[in-house]
Amino acid sequence: MTESMWIQHVNVIVDDLEAASVFYGEVLGLEAVPAPEMGFPAQFFKVNDTQEIHVNELRDRPPERAHFCLQVSHFDSLFVRVHELGIIEHETWGKVRRLPTGGMQLFIRDPAGNLVEIACPADQPVDPAIFELDVVDSETRFFNRSP
Repeated sequence: MTESMWIQHVNVIVDDLEAASVFYGEVLGLEAVPAPEMGFPAQFFKVNDTQEIHVNELRDRPPERAHFCLQVSHFDSLFVRVHELGIIEHETWGKVRRLPTGGMQLFIRDPAGNLVEIACPADQPVDPAIFELDVVDSETRFFNRSP
């Protein structure tokens, strides 16, 4: 067993690199970084000093429930942005919710259909007005969808 391990990158397959670059760069606010020549269109995005999202334009089909999670330091501002864009996804894992652990959770899909979870730590304050919106589950719970 290794002494330390972390995720260096997540690879996401898209069918329109330009649309995906707007999503990851402008909607999520990630910094684009150079991608090596790989024989197909690609754009990498810096999540932090050690982690990246690699976006590759290839013909593939994204899975329905598979996702990766980005933990954010400002849940309210990202929530407002994705709510205004109308891209909160609640069919697969349910509405935006506070989990029993105390953190918040929401899901969105990128333009290619890849599922992205947005979460925040339990100690992060969340605007109470968010809980009044119809895309938010007013109860604290885990998932309410069957497999």
